[in-house]
This record gives sequence, C-alpha cells and structure tokens, in this order.
Amino acid sequence: MSKMTKIDIITRPEKFEALKQALNEIGVTGMTVYQVLGCGIQKGKTEFYRGAPLEINLLPKIKLETVVCEVPVSEVIRVAKEVLYTGEIGDGKIFVYDVENVIKIRTGEEGVRAL
Repeated sequence: MSKMTKIDIITRPEKFEALKQALNEIGVTGMTVYQVLGCGIQKGKTEFYRGAPLEINLLPKIKLETVVCEVPVSEVIRVAKEVLYTGEIGDGKIFVYDVENVIKIRTGEEGVRAL
C-alpha cells in the first residue's frame, strides 16, 4: 500500500481561491473546505466600532483538508507556502499527518483506490 498523507491548511479566506487553483494545477483534486474561526499567538486584533475599541479574539479563517498519495507532500507544502505568504501575522499554518487507511463507503474500496 502506498503512503497516504493528510494535509490541513488553515489560512485567510481571501487566499482560498488562489490556493485552490494552485493545488489543482499540481494534481490535488480532492479537498474538504471549512469556514472556521481561530487565533494564534497574536490573539486576534482590536477594531473600532463607532469609535469604541472592540476586541476580536477569533478571526475568520479557511481550513482546507486533503489527502495525497501520488502528489508529493513537499510539493503541496511548497505551493501552499508560495501562494499564502504575505509576511504578516495570520498567514496560517500547515499540519501534516500520516493516514493509516481510507475506505470509500459506496464501493468498499480501501487505501489509495478509495481516494
């Protein structure tokens, strides 16, 4: 069985379309996308509403999950970093996990064939 790897990418919502297109160009076809809220070390930011400071602790983010086998993990990471980098706080994070197995419910296929 080939090695399968799950990659989670959390980033700014405005970067999602560019990321999706770049991943598609390198052969990543399947993904699950969530609209999430989160904060890192910076703990959000302070905005002003009608002149009064309003602390925003959780910022809107996009979480993209994909499992790859044939596309090299290093290539997915390289492309994501290239597309998402702004140099500002909040560019996001990439998490990489080993996947033990995948089962396609409809057909019962397992492993790479289930992807």
